[in-house]
Amino acid sequence: MSVVQAPPVSGLTRRAYRAEDAGPLTDLLNRGAEADGAPWRSSEAEIANWMARSNANFDAARDAVVAEIEGRMIGFGDVEWIDTNDGLREYRLGGTVHPDWRRRGIGTWLLREAEAHARRRAVEVRSDRPHVFGTWQPNTSAGAMALMDREAYRPVRYFFDMVRPTLDAIVESPLPEGLELRPVTADQLRRLWEADVEAFRDHWGGFDASEERFVEWRNDPKFDPSLFVVAWDGDEIAGGVVNEISVAENEAFGRKRGWLASVFVRRPWRRRGLARAVVARSLAVLRDRGMTSAGLGVDADNPTGALRLYEEAGFEVEHRSTAFRKPMA
Repeated sequence: MSVVQAPPVSGLTRRAYRAEDAGPLTDLLNRGAEADGAPWRSSEAEIANWMARSNANFDAARDAVVAEIEGRMIGFGDVEWIDTNDGLREYRLGGTVHPDWRRRGIGTWLLREAEAHARRRAVEVRSDRPHVFGTWQPNTSAGAMALMDREAYRPVRYFFDMVRPTLDAIVESPLPEGLELRPVTADQLRRLWEADVEAFRDHWGGFDASEERFVEWRNDPKFDPSLFVVAWDGDEIAGGVVNEISVAENEAFGRKRGWLASVFVRRPWRRRGLARAVVARSLAVLRDRGMTSAGLGVDADNPTGALRLYEEAGFEVEHRSTAFRKPMA
């Protein structure tokens, strides 16, 4: 039962997410992204895989809702908790409202419903860490940014989507001495995953590194180990880049763009030029697969100097987003 007063919109109802909602949800998310000026799109297979994960942190049947009017999905909200690297338990709230139904209070209602659900989960899944609400919004979404301000969310971090507009004139960079690039085999994928997670423990935020999240990664339609660039020091993974190509997104925008989805270097191998080398090699890999541009996401305050590295590699900031938090009362 709803615990927050719904806005006076005729026929508005709310229910739990179901597996068969993946198609309508994909359409809703893509329409919302288009209206918000956000440069990303998803396929139904990607959304179905994302919503299929089930663990203590997130289960769609428990932690996601859809808003409907006469059986049509016009809104969505979800809640996931993460233990962050700065000592918090963050309940991350997501959602969107169809552009045709915005500015009627539905987004505010879904956000407050998500907060109420997060409070209930905080009682069920106890932690001694301070609890906060967290969310993330594209800066081009004026409505979402205004909602954050009205609901007392405050910016805590800024992120950039960066793009290298062409894959011409790639400047190759040598690997540090003693390292070599080798593909990963199927039985090494878990090691790659764990190396990536380990490297990002030094970065702001937090990540669900559970077995269920690993399976979600493996089942993502964009998952293609032949695109990965992995540097080895003997039997140890020193760093690498998990590259991917989104066919659905490229078709939506009429482009050929690959993504450096995760660029990582483990601590013992940092400050030796490894990141520069694997980024350059990734650009070549994407070019050889027919891509004409490349993108990546970066924390504007990345502690390892990644922003400068990417600028030197030819990337430019294309889109900005903001992470918000609010104490859980």
